[in-house]
Amino acid sequence: MILSGVQRQGRPGSPWLVFLHGFSGDCREWQAVGESLTDSHRLYLELPGHGGSADISVAGFEAMNALLTRTLISYNILKYWLVGYSLGGRVAMFHACQRPEGLGGIIVEGGHPGLQDAKAREARLAADRRWAARFRTEPLDNVFNDWYHQPVFASLTDAQRRALVALRSQNNGAHLAAMLEATSLAVQPDLRAALGRLAVPFHYLYGERDEKFAAIAAGLNATRHAIPHAGHNAHRENPGAVASRLAQILHLRTKDTL
Repeated sequence: MILSGVQRQGRPGSPWLVFLHGFSGDCREWQAVGESLTDSHRLYLELPGHGGSADISVAGFEAMNALLTRTLISYNILKYWLVGYSLGGRVAMFHACQRPEGLGGIIVEGGHPGLQDAKAREARLAADRRWAARFRTEPLDNVFNDWYHQPVFASLTDAQRRALVALRSQNNGAHLAAMLEATSLAVQPDLRAALGRLAVPFHYLYGERDEKFAAIAAGLNATRHAIPHAGHNAHRENPGAVASRLAQILHLRTKDTL
């Protein structure tokens, strides 16, 4: 079993960029950014419970990492960078901490490295279980309307929020709930120490209006990049700036369309 994905070819010998979306996203989430990086080979994966991988489930981060590794091997991707947003960023960080052969570096946008105390884990577990119950039993547009009113999404305009609710409501609630519980921040290990020992480059992106993740970024041993005119979902709110930053990091050219 492997993850569903969309593959794009770049110039011969170019690096593979493997894009991982956030919770309730799909393979389209990163394409506005990735399609401007025409020099690179690109793979846009769909995580378990999402899109073409909706019928796939995992039991936790170790199983998710094993599935990601099998998927990369199936595409004959031996040398690569991971680019992940939010949940995808957490998957990327966990993967990097296993020190896989062939990984050239990671670029994480708005991904949490892990909770640091038991009370925070208990609170997060209870919250995620409540959300999972709602995803299983309520209309998704109602759930996502509340989801995108959480403080981390405070920078969204009403129009942006409505667009995200409409887009995310195309998912299957039960499948989302299973993935939310399997990869809850409450069950993710605190990766800070392992991230500090990485032998590959670690770049961390965050929207300049995302105060929570700007503070998290400040505590990481990573090269930090503030994305202007953006909140938590920076690559959606300012794809041109994110594409330019990725091109600078990877020494790639960008198209002039963004």
